[in-house]
Amino acid sequence: MARYKAAVVQAASDPFDPAASAAKAASLIREAAAAGARLAVFPEAFIGGYPKGASFGTPVGMRKPEGRGDFQRYHEAAIALDGPEVALIADATAETGLFVVIGVIERDGGTLYCTALFFDGANGLVAKHRKLMPTGAERLIWGFGDGSTMPVLDTPLGKVGAVICWENYMPAMRMAMYAKGISIWCAPTADDRDGWLASMRHIALEGRTFVLSACQHITRSAFPDDYDCALGNDPETVLMRGGSCIIAPLGDVLAGPDYAGETILYAEIDTEEVVRGKYDFDVTGHYARPDIFSLTVDERAKPPVVRTLEG
Repeated sequence: MARYKAAVVQAASDPFDPAASAAKAASLIREAAAAGARLAVFPEAFIGGYPKGASFGTPVGMRKPEGRGDFQRYHEAAIALDGPEVALIADATAETGLFVVIGVIERDGGTLYCTALFFDGANGLVAKHRKLMPTGAERLIWGFGDGSTMPVLDTPLGKVGAVICWENYMPAMRMAMYAKGISIWCAPTADDRDGWLASMRHIALEGRTFVLSACQHITRSAFPDDYDCALGNDPETVLMRGGSCIIAPLGDVLAGPDYAGETILYAEIDTEEVVRGKYDFDVTGHYARPDIFSLTVDERAKPPVVRTLEG
């Protein structure tokens, strides 16, 4: 399919109610499909919540008891990939045929991961990407992904992959994704700064790929009254202001950035623009210099415990 409509969903999740967030996502999937979209990208941590402004009671060298309680509540709001929240999204994509990329907080034992899930219509959940490098204080609450979850999926809509938030600033990761032929670069994020648009345009130009970035627009009122927030407790305070956008392979802004509130942004995708863009710049092809530069990517899973049975 060379031409289709794509969507980026800019909406507030319910940070401590994963069932409500999943139900909202399912409704928005149906709304995007009714508007003619074939693909939709949701923000980082849409299910499970992005804990903007929280400190989890961790000054350097100590952990406060109330911070452990905050982590317990956050852990309880995360999801398992065989849970009802994933089933809700799968049902919505099966009903609509929409391809969906959505950010979740994935619970795996005692550890949480910031993860992007890929849903492919009737096939349900088909892949995941765990964020490789949590940023700053995110490292207190999220584990690190490894190279085994860096998929680029070959679909009728193009080659779809996801790079989460500040992973987009990792040159080696970008190069690895370009080498897989990515043409639909999905960027779930919590970065609502003015400079984010420039980064998304740079990636589109560098990779000659469509870039679809989704960020929440969420206020303090979405969080519980007792939520520990460094940005204050005024319910009208905007914790993330959106800035979602869709960019074409030559850097043209097709939709956004939008900072006004919750919305769904749409743009027409012509996948043939990817090849036309590579006429004069293919970063892992004719514009590469493998005689000077090379990149090795280790895509093996790295479990902390490996059991070997005697023969």
